[in-house]
Amino acid sequence: MSLGSRHLPALLLLLASLSACSVLPEAEPIHVYRLPGTPLQAQPASSRLDRALRIATPKADRMLGSARIAVVPEGNRISAYQGARWSDDAPTLLRDRLIAAFREDGRTASVSSDDNHLHADLELLGDLRGFHAEYVGGKPQVRVSLDVNLVHSTSQRVLASRRFEVRQSAGDERLDSVVAAFGAAGDQLSRQLVDWTLAQGGRLAGR
Repeated sequence: MSLGSRHLPALLLLLASLSACSVLPEAEPIHVYRLPGTPLQAQPASSRLDRALRIATPKADRMLGSARIAVVPEGNRISAYQGARWSDDAPTLLRDRLIAAFREDGRTASVSSDDNHLHADLELLGDLRGFHAEYVGGKPQVRVSLDVNLVHSTSQRVLASRRFEVRQSAGDERLDSVVAAFGAAGDQLSRQLVDWTLAQGGRLAGR
Protein backbone atom coordinates (compact mmCIF):
# COMPACT_ATOMS: atom_id res chain seq x y z
CA MET A 1 0.00 0.00 0.00
CA SER A 2 1.40 3.39 -0.93
CA LEU A 3 1.92 6.20 1.60
CA GLY A 4 -0.81 8.27 -0.05
CA SER A 5 -3.39 5.50 0.12
CA ARG A 6 -2.63 4.87 3.82
CA HIS A 7 -3.43 8.53 4.64
CA LEU A 8 -6.56 8.69 2.47
CA PRO A 9 -9.08 7.74 5.23
CA ALA A 10 -7.65 10.38 7.57
CA LEU A 11 -7.81 12.99 4.82
CA LEU A 12 -11.43 12.17 4.07
CA LEU A 13 -12.28 12.41 7.78
CA LEU A 14 -10.60 15.83 7.98
CA LEU A 15 -12.51 17.12 4.95
CA ALA A 16 -15.77 15.88 6.42
CA SER A 17 -15.03 17.67 9.69
CA LEU A 18 -14.25 20.93 7.91
CA SER A 19 -17.44 20.61 5.88
CA ALA A 20 -19.48 20.15 9.03
CA CYS A 21 -17.86 23.17 10.67
CA SER A 22 -18.71 25.36 7.70
CA VAL A 23 -22.44 24.75 8.07
CA LEU A 24 -23.68 27.75 10.10
CA PRO A 25 -27.03 27.85 11.89
CA GLU A 26 -29.72 29.66 9.96
CA ALA A 27 -30.19 33.27 10.98
CA GLU A 28 -33.36 34.08 12.87
CA PRO A 29 -35.87 35.74 10.51
CA ILE A 30 -36.31 39.45 11.18
CA HIS A 31 -39.76 41.02 10.91
CA VAL A 32 -39.57 44.68 9.89
CA TYR A 33 -42.38 47.00 11.03
CA ARG A 34 -43.40 50.42 9.81
CA LEU A 35 -44.90 52.84 12.34
CA PRO A 36 -48.67 52.68 11.66
CA GLY A 37 -50.51 55.95 11.31
CA THR A 38 -54.06 57.17 10.73
CA PRO A 39 -54.22 60.44 8.73
CA LEU A 40 -55.27 63.47 10.73
CA GLN A 41 -58.49 65.14 9.72
CA ALA A 42 -57.89 68.41 7.85
CA GLN A 43 -58.85 71.47 9.91
CA PRO A 44 -60.54 74.73 8.82
CA ALA A 45 -58.07 77.34 7.63
CA SER A 46 -59.41 79.99 10.04
CA SER A 47 -56.32 79.61 12.22
CA ARG A 48 -53.19 79.18 10.13
CA LEU A 49 -49.47 79.27 10.73
CA ASP A 50 -48.27 81.41 7.85
CA ARG A 51 -44.64 80.57 8.47
CA ALA A 52 -42.29 77.90 7.21
CA LEU A 53 -41.78 75.18 9.82
CA ARG A 54 -38.87 72.76 10.02
CA ILE A 55 -39.13 69.61 12.13
CA ALA A 56 -35.78 68.29 13.33
CA THR A 57 -35.10 64.65 14.05
CA PRO A 58 -35.45 64.26 17.84
CA LYS A 59 -32.36 63.43 19.84
CA ALA A 60 -32.39 60.14 21.73
CA ASP A 61 -30.15 57.84 23.71
CA ARG A 62 -28.49 54.84 22.07
CA MET A 63 -31.35 52.41 22.76
CA LEU A 64 -34.22 54.67 21.73
CA GLY A 65 -32.18 56.03 18.84
CA SER A 66 -31.95 52.65 17.14
CA ALA A 67 -34.30 50.58 14.99
CA ARG A 68 -34.87 48.08 17.80
CA ILE A 69 -38.39 47.88 19.23
CA ALA A 70 -37.66 48.72 22.85
CA VAL A 71 -39.46 47.16 25.80
CA VAL A 72 -39.15 47.56 29.57
CA PRO A 73 -40.29 44.19 30.93
CA GLU A 74 -39.78 45.18 34.56
CA GLY A 75 -38.17 47.84 36.72
CA ASN A 76 -35.38 49.73 34.99
CA ARG A 77 -34.33 46.86 32.71
CA ILE A 78 -34.68 47.84 29.06
CA SER A 79 -34.55 45.27 26.30
CA ALA A 80 -35.88 44.77 22.77
CA TYR A 81 -38.29 42.42 21.06
CA GLN A 82 -36.35 39.59 19.46
CA GLY A 83 -36.62 38.93 15.73
CA ALA A 84 -38.18 42.32 14.98
CA ARG A 85 -37.16 45.89 14.26
CA TRP A 86 -38.52 49.16 12.93
CA SER A 87 -38.11 50.11 9.27
CA ASP A 88 -35.97 53.07 10.42
CA ASP A 89 -34.60 54.36 13.70
CA ALA A 90 -37.31 55.48 16.12
CA PRO A 91 -36.52 59.25 16.09
CA THR A 92 -36.76 59.33 12.29
CA LEU A 93 -40.03 57.38 12.32
CA LEU A 94 -41.57 59.84 14.78
CA ARG A 95 -40.23 62.88 12.90
CA ASP A 96 -41.73 61.64 9.65
CA ARG A 97 -45.06 60.97 11.38
CA LEU A 98 -45.10 64.53 12.73
CA ILE A 99 -44.33 65.98 9.29
CA ALA A 100 -47.15 63.93 7.79
CA ALA A 101 -49.50 65.13 10.55
CA PHE A 102 -48.81 68.82 9.86
CA ARG A 103 -49.40 68.27 6.16
CA GLU A 104 -52.61 66.32 6.78
CA ASP A 105 -53.85 69.05 9.12
CA GLY A 106 -53.31 71.59 6.34
CA ARG A 107 -52.96 74.75 8.43
CA THR A 108 -49.20 75.29 8.15
CA ALA A 109 -47.76 77.26 5.23
CA SER A 110 -44.94 74.76 4.64
CA VAL A 111 -43.34 71.90 6.53
CA SER A 112 -39.90 70.39 5.95
CA SER A 113 -37.41 68.15 7.72
CA ASP A 114 -33.84 68.77 8.78
CA ASP A 115 -32.77 66.49 5.92
CA ASN A 116 -33.83 69.05 3.30
CA HIS A 117 -32.07 72.18 4.62
CA LEU A 118 -34.88 74.38 3.30
CA HIS A 119 -35.62 77.88 4.62
CA ALA A 120 -37.69 77.87 7.79
CA ASP A 121 -38.98 80.63 10.05
CA LEU A 122 -39.62 78.29 12.97
CA GLU A 123 -38.11 74.99 14.02
CA LEU A 124 -39.33 72.22 16.27
CA LEU A 125 -36.48 70.63 18.22
CA GLY A 126 -37.13 67.58 20.35
CA ASP A 127 -35.64 65.11 22.81
CA LEU A 128 -37.20 61.65 22.67
CA ARG A 129 -37.61 60.51 26.29
CA GLY A 130 -39.74 57.47 25.66
CA PHE A 131 -40.56 55.27 22.68
CA HIS A 132 -41.01 51.85 24.16
CA ALA A 133 -43.43 49.29 25.50
CA GLU A 134 -43.61 48.63 29.22
CA TYR A 135 -45.61 46.17 31.26
CA VAL A 136 -48.25 47.58 33.60
CA GLY A 137 -50.16 45.01 35.62
CA GLY A 138 -48.69 42.31 33.42
CA LYS A 139 -50.00 43.87 30.21
CA PRO A 140 -48.03 45.79 27.56
CA GLN A 141 -48.51 49.54 27.35
CA VAL A 142 -46.74 51.83 24.90
CA ARG A 143 -45.19 55.07 26.15
CA VAL A 144 -44.16 57.85 23.77
CA SER A 145 -42.65 60.93 25.43
CA LEU A 146 -41.19 63.94 23.60
CA ASP A 147 -39.75 67.19 25.00
CA VAL A 148 -40.25 69.94 22.41
CA ASN A 149 -38.82 73.43 21.91
CA LEU A 150 -40.34 75.77 19.33
CA VAL A 151 -37.41 77.88 18.17
CA HIS A 152 -36.99 80.98 15.99
CA SER A 153 -34.67 79.69 13.27
CA THR A 154 -32.60 82.84 12.77
CA SER A 155 -32.03 83.91 16.37
CA GLN A 156 -32.29 80.37 17.84
CA ARG A 157 -34.43 81.86 20.59
CA VAL A 158 -36.75 79.41 22.31
CA LEU A 159 -40.31 80.67 21.90
CA ALA A 160 -42.17 77.91 23.75
CA SER A 161 -41.49 74.52 25.34
CA ARG A 162 -43.59 71.56 26.38
CA ARG A 163 -43.41 67.85 27.15
CA PHE A 164 -45.84 65.62 25.27
CA GLU A 165 -46.48 62.15 26.65
CA VAL A 166 -48.97 59.54 25.52
CA ARG A 167 -49.62 56.08 26.94
CA GLN A 168 -51.54 53.53 24.92
CA SER A 169 -52.43 50.01 26.05
CA ALA A 170 -51.96 47.18 23.57
CA GLY A 171 -54.89 44.89 22.84
CA ASP A 172 -52.87 41.85 23.88
CA GLU A 173 -49.27 40.68 24.21
CA ARG A 174 -48.72 39.88 20.52
CA LEU A 175 -46.10 42.07 18.87
CA ASP A 176 -48.54 43.08 16.13
CA SER A 177 -50.81 44.50 18.84
CA VAL A 178 -47.91 46.33 20.48
CA VAL A 179 -46.93 47.87 17.13
CA ALA A 180 -50.55 48.97 16.61
CA ALA A 181 -50.41 50.65 20.03
CA PHE A 182 -47.25 52.50 18.95
CA GLY A 183 -49.18 53.79 15.94
CA ALA A 184 -52.14 54.93 18.04
CA ALA A 185 -49.81 56.69 20.50
CA GLY A 186 -48.01 58.39 17.61
CA ASP A 187 -51.33 59.61 16.22
CA GLN A 188 -52.39 61.08 19.57
CA LEU A 189 -49.07 62.80 20.13
CA SER A 190 -49.09 64.19 16.59
CA ARG A 191 -52.55 65.70 17.04
CA GLN A 192 -51.56 67.31 20.34
CA LEU A 193 -48.31 68.69 18.93
CA VAL A 194 -49.93 70.13 15.80
CA ASP A 195 -52.64 71.91 17.82
CA TRP A 196 -50.09 73.25 20.31
CA THR A 197 -47.78 74.55 17.58
CA LEU A 198 -50.66 76.27 15.79
CA ALA A 199 -51.75 77.86 19.08
CA GLN A 200 -48.21 79.13 19.71
CA GLY A 201 -48.02 80.47 16.17
CA GLY A 202 -51.25 82.38 16.65
CA ARG A 203 -50.01 83.83 19.93
CA LEU A 204 -46.73 84.92 18.34
CA ALA A 205 -48.53 86.50 15.39
CA GLY A 206 -50.58 88.57 17.81
CA ARG A 207 -47.53 90.20 19.36
